Amino acid sequence: MDIARLAELAEILDTAAREGRTVDRPTDSIALTLPDAYAVQRAVIERRLARGEVSTGVKMGFTSRAKMVQMGVDDVIWGLLTDAMRVEDGAVLDLGGLIHPRIEPEIAFVVGRPLAGPVTPAEAARSVAGVAVAYEVLDSRYEGFRFTLPDVIADNASAARYACGPWQPAGGHDLGNIGLVVEVDGRVVATGSSAAILGHPLRALAAAARLAGEAGRSLEPGQTVLAGAATAALPLPRGAHVRVVAAGLGRVEVTTR
Repeated sequence: MDIARLAELAEILDTAAREGRTVDRPTDSIALTLPDAYAVQRAVIERRLARGEVSTGVKMGFTSRAKMVQMGVDDVIWGLLTDAMRVEDGAVLDLGGLIHPRIEPEIAFVVGRPLAGPVTPAEAARSVAGVAVAYEVLDSRYEGFRFTLPDVIADNASAARYACGPWQPAGGHDLGNIGLVVEVDGRVVATGSSAAILGHPLRALAAAARLAGEAGRSLEPGQTVLAGAATAALPLPRGAHVRVVAAGLGRVEVTTR
């Protein structure tokens, strides 16, 4: 796809996110390859960085086997995070401007030294400076949250907002089967395990390093990697208090308006 068309798609998606409205899926009218979709994603983020936002890391998507099967894929995807997406733990989140927000409980890593290219989960672990419970708020710019794989990649993997709980020492936890609980207004609405994240969240971190290498970049110290969801995404209503608790890692909370 020519550069002008990629830039046009990026402008459409970026404007839709800023204005909180839906747009047609690109694949409804054109053939969008995965490399094209990632090029659009990068162009969307470059527009945000040009407005003064700062890159803060990446989020992994399709890290559950069930989601891969549903989408007919056999690999993960990623989206790019900026400081404008970051929410402080315990803050009030204004949902204005979001179209159909959903929330997922996650495990997050903070990178301690550069990480890129093919690595094993054990090798990836040596680059981790800290781990935390987290949540991600998803929001699609497409009507009904319906899309193909290239569509969602171009739309930055539905990234909207995220928050991390207190960072814990990286080596102090067995991350392979941490229980996570999502509470809304004090009521448990979902439970899951970190094992749902590619069998172990460090596998998602290794996948992020591989994707970074393929994109000609690296995960840098201080950046956050959202490893993926431990449950299905849940509707996020206004006026709710949401708490995500992870055994041994603490909690992260948000109130919506």
